[in-house]
Amino acid sequence: MKVLVLGAGEVGYHIALRLSREGNAVTVVDKDPARLKLVADAMDVATIEGKASLPSVLERAGAADAELLIAATTNDEVNMLACQVAHSLFRVPMKIARIRELEYLNERLIGRDDLPIDRVISPESEAAQA
Repeated sequence: MKVLVLGAGEVGYHIALRLSREGNAVTVVDKDPARLKLVADAMDVATIEGKASLPSVLERAGAADAELLIAATTNDEVNMLACQVAHSLFRVPMKIARIRELEYLNERLIGRDDLPIDRVISPESEAAQA
């Protein structure tokens, strides 16, 4: 499966590592070339340097052929916008976003009709419910 992982921080790194070990074709996008080097040295993935929410960057990363996009940057707004761009311009079928700000986790905001995010990763929400 062709997967885009946006963000090469701790979360994105481990997601990319697991998916690449499972045999998926993974491309990691990050604006930090040093983080991308760490990723490229540790696993068999493609890397693209750039801002993850920009259409041109997603296009270079192969969004038109992606089956899954996981937006795991440290910026909620970048993650949400990247999912919107992936949906509107590239018709990526499955979009997952890491969202830390609890106020964004509103079922009237996130969904197919408004903000096209299929699944949310929210460590803060999980911690609040524990």
